[in-house]
Amino acid sequence: MEPLEIRITHDFICPWCWIGETKLEEAIAAEGASENVKYVFVPYELNPDMPQEGRDRKAYRTAKFGSWARSQAMDAHVADEGRLHGLSFDYEKVKRTPNTMAAHRLVWFAQHEGRDARALVHAIFRAYFTEGRDIGDRGVLTDIAASVGLDRARVNELFASQDGYAQVRKLEAASALASIHAVPYVKLGSEVVSGAQPVPVFRRALRVAMNGDAEPRIAAS
Repeated sequence: MEPLEIRITHDFICPWCWIGETKLEEAIAAEGASENVKYVFVPYELNPDMPQEGRDRKAYRTAKFGSWARSQAMDAHVADEGRLHGLSFDYEKVKRTPNTMAAHRLVWFAQHEGRDARALVHAIFRAYFTEGRDIGDRGVLTDIAASVGLDRARVNELFASQDGYAQVRKLEAASALASIHAVPYVKLGSEVVSGAQPVPVFRRALRVAMNGDAEPRIAAS
């Protein structure tokens, strides 16, 4: 039987994407389906107009949410939810909001090379949210890629070229045409889970997608 394709549309500055992907993995493990699924990561830039060098996070978040205090309250909520699923968010270390195009190009490259990109994706999330590294910096991304087994020279070649740029833009355009306007957005076969839903929601969608145990239903955030 062909593995079930799970398409995860996400961005690396979205904490709920990391949380949602972790809940999805918990659901897959609980259903004993780890060997029967194939992950495909689909790029989505929350800030497509972000300068390549990124922006100071405090200034960016204050402008976006009206006050730094509100941003900090939101961060605390995220950290509490992440902790329940074994994820560490250390916002004291996160100084910049990055441009995520290079990170998405890197994941595109890994998948184009036929690799399972899960370890790379989680390493990028962890580098940003836990370690406070600038994942808009290509040197940082190259180090992350090498740490999960990608060839450093090949990654350097990627970033010395324009490879992946047009492909990421094409994938983003396809998401827009499909009316995907928020992430995470997880498509399990014909089932859809929108948002970082509770693990049982992912488990139900997975069962329906794999076995047809219930009527398909979209879980909206």
